[in-house]
Amino acid sequence: MSRHGAAAEASRLDRRLDALNAARELAAGALPEDVLDAVLEVLDRASSRRSLSADHTVVGFFGATGSGKSSLFNAVSGEDIATAAVRRPTTSEPLAGIWGAEGSGELLDWLEVRNRHHATPVPDFADEGTGLILLDLPDFDSTRAANREIVERMVGLVDVLVWVLDPQKYADAAVHNDFLAPLASHGAVTLVVLNQIDRLPAQEVRPVLDSLGGILARDGLGKVQVIGASALVGSGVENVRAAIRQVATQRQAQSQRLGADVTRASARLAEASGVGEAAGVTAASKASLAQELSVAANVPLVVDAVVRSYRLESTRRTGWPVTRWLVRFRPDPLRRLNLRREGIRAELNRTSLPPAGAPERARTDAAVREFADAASDGAPGPWRAVIRAAAREGREQLPDALDQAIATTELKAGRKAWWWTAFNIVQWLALLTALGGFAWLGVLAALGYFQLPVPQVPLVAGWPVPTVMIAGGALLGIVLAVLAKFIAAAAARARGAAARKRLKASVAAVAAKLVVEPVELEVSRLASFNKALRAAAR
Repeated sequence: MSRHGAAAEASRLDRRLDALNAARELAAGALPEDVLDAVLEVLDRASSRRSLSADHTVVGFFGATGSGKSSLFNAVSGEDIATAAVRRPTTSEPLAGIWGAEGSGELLDWLEVRNRHHATPVPDFADEGTGLILLDLPDFDSTRAANREIVERMVGLVDVLVWVLDPQKYADAAVHNDFLAPLASHGAVTLVVLNQIDRLPAQEVRPVLDSLGGILARDGLGKVQVIGASALVGSGVENVRAAIRQVATQRQAQSQRLGADVTRASARLAEASGVGEAAGVTAASKASLAQELSVAANVPLVVDAVVRSYRLESTRRTGWPVTRWLVRFRPDPLRRLNLRREGIRAELNRTSLPPAGAPERARTDAAVREFADAASDGAPGPWRAVIRAAAREGREQLPDALDQAIATTELKAGRKAWWWTAFNIVQWLALLTALGGFAWLGVLAALGYFQLPVPQVPLVAGWPVPTVMIAGGALLGIVLAVLAKFIAAAAARARGAAARKRLKASVAAVAAKLVVEPVELEVSRLASFNKALRAAAR
């Protein structure tokens, strides 16, 4: 493939790595740390590998003891790089055959490969311009723990994995369960060689290869190229070379390998997370939460106090002047609750409402729990727990925050009504009229008492004017007082409704800050995580 194709593959890898990193960051606190650490390791490894030579393809030869791995390595290399004789029965540390020395040093340092051999060019396979590194690695079934550690590390680092199997142990569970099956996503950079086919009768070679192919298919590697070869007699070696050369010349192995790592890491994140999207927050669920919290925060009690306070103030302002003064002995319900009115400020933004008891706290907890359950519906287990925890986090602050919200809400219960002044003026005029009638009659009585001439009293419909003034003034005052009570009742209900609306808005603001917004943030985080994970997995 051209360099343009390799650049396109690298660009796609860039986007996938960014998406994987975004998913890892979004999953912090929701998914297990060991899963996130494994993803971070993939990202760090990708960053390190991409900072090194992109012109070199690193091909690792992996195999069990006696598989002829080193012999095949020599045969493919075209020279005796790895000593396969009696003096070196097993490979104890990595050995590199290098074609194209420029830029290989830092890459091999990162791989921690000390034994390096600059190989001679092999026609139609590798020359100095190829940029190829073959690694002969320790046996993965070695009894030495250090050897197995090297193999496990190299499995995660090389660009291309060549698994060398032999006819006797090609179905060994160790290689399939420990290495091949976990790398099912790496089929594009995996090559399987059945070595030592010279030990098989000719008619058994194909059935054995087919059997190996079937086992690989069960491992998830059904599309992996399987090549039969014999390092001893040289058969199939050219096919191995051709497969390696094709990968090296395409210059996509590095990106494909890292892309496979991203796929595997994405799958692990998906497995730890689970599948699903949260239902999220709805207007109905927010309204239900605010309603329940309003009841728990004694909003109905405050509204009732607003209504009674308004009616009390209306009576004081518009009642019959002869009896209205008695109202002053009745305590104002809002003052008793230490709630703000015009000119009065609640001390330290606290009310004198009854403190939240067990029933109120239970109601608050139930409301928060139901809200979180509705918002997290459909979310995978870990994220459902995170969303519920976000809702619970502000639960302990709710009682105090709700009390402050009520204390600072402008109830406007003491605001003067226009009709108060009109009624008050008429009431006093009626009282003055009645008092004027009493004064008139008093003057007439005094004149009669002192046997002075008593003037004729004018009549209205046969009734003396002073009597009419007294009766009319008293009757008008009483009628106005009764009428004012009806008007005050209606106006008080309106004031109460307005106060209820403002109080619920204050409660809803507290609920939004302490419960709704944290839940929405976690729901949004899950949606972003799923989006990033899908982008990384592609």
